[in-house]
Amino acid sequence: MNIDQHKIPQATAKRLPLYYRFLENLHTSGKQRVSSTELSEAVKVDSATIRRDFSYFGALGKKGYGYNVSYLLSFFRKTLEQDEQTNVVLIGVGNLGTALLRYNFSKNDSTKIIRAFDVNDDIIGHEISGVKIDDMKDIASIQELDATVAILTVPVAVAQKTADRIVEAGIKGIMNFTPARLTVPPHIRVHHIDLSVELQSLIYFLKNYPLEEKEEQL
Repeated sequence: MNIDQHKIPQATAKRLPLYYRFLENLHTSGKQRVSSTELSEAVKVDSATIRRDFSYFGALGKKGYGYNVSYLLSFFRKTLEQDEQTNVVLIGVGNLGTALLRYNFSKNDSTKIIRAFDVNDDIIGHEISGVKIDDMKDIASIQELDATVAILTVPVAVAQKTADRIVEAGIKGIMNFTPARLTVPPHIRVHHIDLSVELQSLIYFLKNYPLEEKEEQL
C-alpha cells in the first residue's frame, strides 16, 4: 500500500507510536483481535479518533470484527520503520542524561543511544550501561557514527551553540530537553520537551478545566 505520509496529520502521526506500543502488548499476551473501543480504553483516545487515524491508511479492520492484532502490528511496524535501527547520540550526561542512558529505550529494539558526549573529565572515557562517554570536544565524530538523532540535555546557556555543532556533524533531528528554543536550519526537526512547562500546563488544566471537559489527549 502506497501512503503519502505528507497527507497524514501531525496529530495522527504522534499517536502512531502509542498505538504500536499497545499492539505489541496485545500481541505478547496472545490476543488476536481488538476493537476500536478496546483500543480507546487502553490508550485514552476516543474511538472515533482512532477510526479516523486508521482510515488514513486504508481498510485496516472490518466492521463487526475489529482489527487483527498481528496485521496491525506488522503494518505499523513497517509504517514506523521499526525494522530498522535508529542510532541516537546523547549530548550532556548530567542527572537526566544518565537516567536516559540507563533506560536507553529498553523496550524498543529499533532505537538505541550508541554514544554520549560530555565535558566532565571524571566521566569521559567511561561507560554507562554499555554506552561510551566521549569528550564534547570530539563532537564532530558523530559523522562517523551513522547517527541521525541527538538528545540534548546540556545547560541552557550552551544549548544553541551545542545544537549548531551537532547539526554541522550531520544530525537531522534533535530531542531538546533544555528550556532553550533552538534556531536550526529548515531541514532539521526539533522536538522540545520542557518538563517544567509540561508540569505547569498540567497544573493549570487541573485547576481550570474539569476532567469531563478535557480536550482530546494526544
